[in-house]
Amino acid sequence: MKKILLGLLICLNTLVLSAQEGGLTWHTSIDKAMEVSKQEKKPMMLFFTGSDWCGWCVRLQKEVFYKEEFVKWAKENVVLVEVDFPRKKQLEPILQQQNYALQNAFGVQGYPTVWFVNADIKEGKTNFTQLGRTGYVAGGPEAWISGANQILTNNKKG
Repeated sequence: MKKILLGLLICLNTLVLSAQEGGLTWHTSIDKAMEVSKQEKKPMMLFFTGSDWCGWCVRLQKEVFYKEEFVKWAKENVVLVEVDFPRKKQLEPILQQQNYALQNAFGVQGYPTVWFVNADIKEGKTNFTQLGRTGYVAGGPEAWISGANQILTNNKKG
C-alpha cells in the first residue's frame, strides 16, 4: 500500500511540476520540451529561476507570466520550460543535473534569465540554436512580450 501511495505521489508531483498558473504547461524535462517543440514547430522559452528565493523571478511571474496577455501569447508562440534552482525544496537528482547542465550550456549567472532557443538532435547530440535572451522587464506583459517578439521575429527563417 505504501509503495502504491508513493508511486501516486511521484506521478502527481510530476504533473504539478508541469502545470502552472493560467492553464500553461511549464515543462521541467528538456527532452519532453524538445519533443513538443518539434511537434508544434515552436521555439522553447527557457525560464532560469530560483523559484523559492529569487525576488525578481517571483516578480516576473506575477507581473508577466501569470497575466492573461502572456498566457495567450505563450500558447501561440513558445514551448515553456522552467529551469529551477530552488534553495528550500529538493529537486530530483536527474532534474538537478539537467538544470545545472543547461545553466552551464547557456552561461546563466543571474536570475531571472529567459533564453529563446531551438534544438536539434544530430548524431545523438543535442544542439541548441540561441535566438536571444531577456529577463525581468518593467512595464508588465505588454513590454515583456514586445521584447520577446523582437527576439523571435529577428530569428524567423523563411
